[in-house]
Amino acid sequence: MSFPKFLLGDNTDYPDAIFVIHTEFPRCIINLANDDVEWLEEFDKNEENELLEETKQLFEAANDFYDREIERYEA
Repeated sequence: MSFPKFLLGDNTDYPDAIFVIHTEFPRCIINLANDDVEWLEEFDKNEENELLEETKQLFEAANDFYDREIERYEA
């Protein structure tokens, strides 16, 4: 089965959260409401610097995805 790169997630137990699920490596769930991230991968200490740079780009892409999706709902 093929999934898009990003998915929106919702849960009534977290009414203020805006979850974006990143389905490609590095897989994670980002809460855009507070910038929390839950990694679904395990990383070596050697990968830490690379991960920090990729995280910044990933957050920007997740925000862009969310904005695009909201625009489509409002249209």
